[in-house]
Amino acid sequence: MQMSAVEFKTKCLELMDQVKENREEVIIIKNGKPVAKLVPVEEKQSGSLFGFMKGSVKINGDIIAPIDEKWNVES
Repeated sequence: MQMSAVEFKTKCLELMDQVKENREEVIIIKNGKPVAKLVPVEEKQSGSLFGFMKGSVKINGDIIAPIDEKWNVES
């Protein structure tokens, strides 16, 4: 979407909400030339990988007890 600087000035707050909701950028034109771009902020994930899968695994039964099964290991 493109609009003049004058129109942007009158609709600035409304446009910020629209850009956030629709994830669509707005190019501001002054004297017939693009001068600025209003873009949505990229949501960043937490920097740490520790614990990011918490709650995604379900344990059924005892995972520590021996399974009484022989393994065939080849060297």
